[in-house]
Amino acid sequence: MFASIQDLLRKKFTIPLLLLVAVSAALLIFALHPLRAQTADVPKDDNSLLEAYRHVEVASVSDALEQVTGKKMYMSHRMRPIFPSKFAGIALTVRLKEEENENPTALNGMLSAIDAGQKNSVWVMVVDNGADIAGMGGLMGTAMSARNYSGAVIDGGVRDVGYLQKIGFPVFALGIVPSTSVHHYRFAGANIPVVCDGVSVNPGDIIVADADGVVVVPRASAGKILALSQELDYKEHSMYAIIEKAKSIVEAVKQVGRL
Repeated sequence: MFASIQDLLRKKFTIPLLLLVAVSAALLIFALHPLRAQTADVPKDDNSLLEAYRHVEVASVSDALEQVTGKKMYMSHRMRPIFPSKFAGIALTVRLKEEENENPTALNGMLSAIDAGQKNSVWVMVVDNGADIAGMGGLMGTAMSARNYSGAVIDGGVRDVGYLQKIGFPVFALGIVPSTSVHHYRFAGANIPVVCDGVSVNPGDIIVADADGVVVVPRASAGKILALSQELDYKEHSMYAIIEKAKSIVEAVKQVGRL
């Protein structure tokens, strides 16, 4: 028999209490695990989704896109920033058609499209045969910056880079040239499907850019791509310490499985 009521209570409640503590600890570890924290609760609204994309590397997004879609959704090595920058936003697509003209209103549609853009827009402009034509410059960049665009991606050239750097408006383009599109091009449409530096872009797709380049994420699969990108990011960042400690990339790949 139990020596006292205290012994009885101790015997009755000790085991359940220990089980409760163990389960609680396991749940806490699972919830705080870095990989789970990176991939859980994929945001549904655009603002949260874009903010999450701003914290993953374009290389990881590119790998995730290829794994999920089977397609290469990155722009070529020619698409470079005018200064180091990183951004994510929603594609506002525009195309300029090559056409000699004396019409002072030929590009008015382009200007109206800029003024219709919303916060977090990315100006994705295709300038037909425009590697040596400035698709945008300081005036357009100022208007985009004032409207809180995330940035611009130009399948063509860019000018007024000194001023764009001064106001801190990020632009990726095929090159820097002093030329103009006025009298040489005509506005051909906005918020239409385009092919920008070889990659299909639809209005509303998510554009992610950093020092490694530019990728296009189809809006319909943006949540799935984000989750995989975060997982790939976590694995790669985990491998740096393993490589440094083991002095072996083979060992790191064996442990984590990322390359």
